[in-house]
Amino acid sequence: MNIALASDHAGYGLKDELVGWLREQGHDVIDLGTNGPESVDYPSYGALVAEAVAGGAAERGIAVCGSGIGISIAVNRNPACRCARVDDPVSAQLAREHNDANVLALGARLIGSDMARACVAAFLETPFAGGRHARRVDQLSKPLQDSD
Repeated sequence: MNIALASDHAGYGLKDELVGWLREQGHDVIDLGTNGPESVDYPSYGALVAEAVAGGAAERGIAVCGSGIGISIAVNRNPACRCARVDDPVSAQLAREHNDANVLALGARLIGSDMARACVAAFLETPFAGGRHARRVDQLSKPLQDSD
């Protein structure tokens, strides 16, 4: 699978670990940076992952920042992306199964390497269930409607 990864300065260590691990697993990895502790802006790196996934260069994306929150918001600004910020494999599985998430966000300051790998594995191995979930997922890239 082609997987794009990016992080800000707080997430680069975990991102680098995941890049190596994913390559060992046989995946094609697009490392979009950053690659050091110098302060950078997470919205720029979230946008890079979003562009890679939305443009078809990558089938899935992984975005990492300190908490995973900011970079997930940045990714989700692209209507073609459904980024889920997770802390455990069950959430990663449900993000794929029910929400057809195509980008995973992780908080490097909140999750260890082993748990991050378990989340990524669940994210990559779980197919979208479709069915009743497909109608809801289709609505995610459309403007919100009034509930009246």
